[in-house]
Amino acid sequence: MESTVKITAAEVNKLRQATGAGMMDCKKALVEAGGDFDKAIEVLRKKGQKVAEKRADRESSEGAAVAKVNADQTKGIAIVLGCETDFVGKNENFLKLANQLGEIALNFDSKDAFLASDFDGMTVADKLVEQTGVIGEKLDINAFEVVEAPYVGSYVHINKIAALVGLSAKVDNAETLVKDVAMQVASMGATTLSYKDFDPAYIASETEARIAVIEKDNEELARLGKTLKNVPKYISMAQLTPEVLAQAEEDAKAELKAEGKPEQIWDRILPGKMERFISDNTTLDQEQCLLDQKFIKDEKKTVAEYVKTYGDVEISGFKRASVG
Repeated sequence: MESTVKITAAEVNKLRQATGAGMMDCKKALVEAGGDFDKAIEVLRKKGQKVAEKRADRESSEGAAVAKVNADQTKGIAIVLGCETDFVGKNENFLKLANQLGEIALNFDSKDAFLASDFDGMTVADKLVEQTGVIGEKLDINAFEVVEAPYVGSYVHINKIAALVGLSAKVDNAETLVKDVAMQVASMGATTLSYKDFDPAYIASETEARIAVIEKDNEELARLGKTLKNVPKYISMAQLTPEVLAQAEEDAKAELKAEGKPEQIWDRILPGKMERFISDNTTLDQEQCLLDQKFIKDEKKTVAEYVKTYGDVEISGFKRASVG
């Protein structure tokens, strides 16, 4: 029997604006709720719960990354709102939802507190369930990162990578500095600030693993008659003790002597050789340590050297959140 409940276009639009659901879904929800707005929202929420249960085992590896910084630039958050397909991840309404969630997240220090917080009369967690029903894909908060510092800035790369950087002090042109370093974080994916943060056991296992890979590659290169790759003894500045560096310098002098270079010009050549030795034996630092990476806007400088151009300031922390 056809329902006699009369639903106006204005009522449908009001529900659409509140939930983001499609016109037909809103109309059906209002009819089922007898025209009651709050009950209609509950109908859509229940639909979302059913869809969420059916899609619980799906991967939400697509989506959008968002970064937000508070008004006095002392706190920043980066979140990733995950969904199942790139098509949905680029949808205007999905991106609007991600940004709304980012504004709310800025008020919290943990993902759990954020999910339990209010979103138009329901929790954020419930909102995600509701929107799962609206969108038809599993939605998750796949990343939640926070940076607090005397000055915080951010950078977002095409809604896929969000980066936060904190400074130890607010200096002249701090906005440019944090944006540049945040771009570095987004682009190069550092995992720690300095080689000093590495655990010795991690460095040892990484060294062994990397040498094994190079030696295996060299077996194939030798078979093909090609030039072999250099097998480094070390991969981090943490391993380059004063004794190691002193021995490297002695080895470099021995090479210069064997090459017949006059001793009076060694002082001009040795710095370059030592710089090359350090570069060849700190590959882990260059990959994972933000301050040791080559600065993407000027590869003649490390990030640490670039930061020094701004005076008495340091990078106090950084975070990166990415889709996938």
